[in-house]
Amino acid sequence: MKQFLVFVRKEFYHIFRDVRTVMILLLMPVVQIILFGFALSSEVNNVKIAIFDPSKDHATQLITERISASKYFKVVKMISDPDDVESLFKSGKANIVLLYSEKFHENLIHTGHAQIQLITDGTEPNTANAVTRYATNIIMASQKELLQSQVPSVTRPAITSEIIIIPEVKLLYNPQMKSSYNFVPGVMGLILMLICAMMTSISIVREKEVGTMEVLLVSPMRPIYIIISKAVPYFVLSFVNLTTILLLAVFVLGVPISGSLFWLIFISLIFILVALSIGLLISTLVDTQVAAMLISGMVFMMPTMVLSGMIYPVENMPWILRLISNFIPAKWYIIAVKKLMIQGLSIDSAFLELGVLFTMAMVFILISLKMFKKRLA
Repeated sequence: MKQFLVFVRKEFYHIFRDVRTVMILLLMPVVQIILFGFALSSEVNNVKIAIFDPSKDHATQLITERISASKYFKVVKMISDPDDVESLFKSGKANIVLLYSEKFHENLIHTGHAQIQLITDGTEPNTANAVTRYATNIIMASQKELLQSQVPSVTRPAITSEIIIIPEVKLLYNPQMKSSYNFVPGVMGLILMLICAMMTSISIVREKEVGTMEVLLVSPMRPIYIIISKAVPYFVLSFVNLTTILLLAVFVLGVPISGSLFWLIFISLIFILVALSIGLLISTLVDTQVAAMLISGMVFMMPTMVLSGMIYPVENMPWILRLISNFIPAKWYIIAVKKLMIQGLSIDSAFLELGVLFTMAMVFILISLKMFKKRLA
């Protein structure tokens, strides 16, 4: 153990002697989380919508049919109790819920006013804003159809110019529509992946490239402990970066940690292990630092940004890309962070993401360590 700690300390000294490495490791998280001050908006399709319709009259059926026929929405459930809304969002079965008022058409006929409430998930502000805008436009278009279909009757006054349907929009988890609620989990996944995977692979490949790895391997330490000792400093520095990101998110960007801080840190450490194991795997495949950077930057970083849901919703992508995204660790981490940090859900809701990340960590670690034995023996 004493020899292992000596190797770990040596690696820390090696990192802090390189000013450029220190700048990348410690300043890049601060710069990125500030630069990502706003998220890119994009069109949404196939949004899962649930509908509460106690009236089931002509007006509500017309609006529901128009929403169902739209390419933007997919009606997934007709709920019978408005108290089920929260559970729909927690389970991920719906992205938006539409609630009609009681006696919708009757109120529309007699008073010229009717109420609709739209409840959507505000953890992704740009998506939530686009979804509510599309739904509102469909409702207003349906209102015009209702105006045209109304015929004055001797038993009731003509109201062809009085019908007003005003949707009431309610955003859960992010009522202020702050874009930081969306990009903070994504930046966390990107930074941790970048530092752990890229810097770990470059560190080990550098030893191989300059010929000092052979010197380390002839020491009394087993090769496996040498490799782990080089990964430990990056694990510690990644934890420091995680702390920095959370502090900036809470005190600078105003993003609260609504759920358990313990479980948020725990699942972040699992993700760090996944990224470290990927870095070890890269180092077994290449022999130069340039190749390690190219693989880390192009093969892993670009899919992380595009396919993880950090910028663009995964649901809007073709099915083949949605399938590939399931193999991107950052996707599962970002989903878990949003559940634990933004929505304030319990760890029970993130068991799937936690299980996937833990499985990925074990698989990548076993593969990378096995390949290291073959390459360095």
